[in-house]
Amino acid sequence: MANINIKLVKSLNGRLQKHIATAQSLGLRRIGDETVQPDNPQTRGKIAKIGYLLQVTEEK
Repeated sequence: MANINIKLVKSLNGRLQKHIATAQSLGLRRIGDETVQPDNPQTRGKIAKIGYLLQVTEEK
């Protein structure tokens, strides 16, 4: 299964509480934090919700 590298590039300050919780569920707390997550529908849904805050690259 492929993985996705996710990086938080915009601040969580002033965002909706649901968006902050989604970022934290991905393990992203502050700008510049990166995490590797499995490429599955749950992760894709989280990315779709807060994609405007993230930089996403796919790993093989």
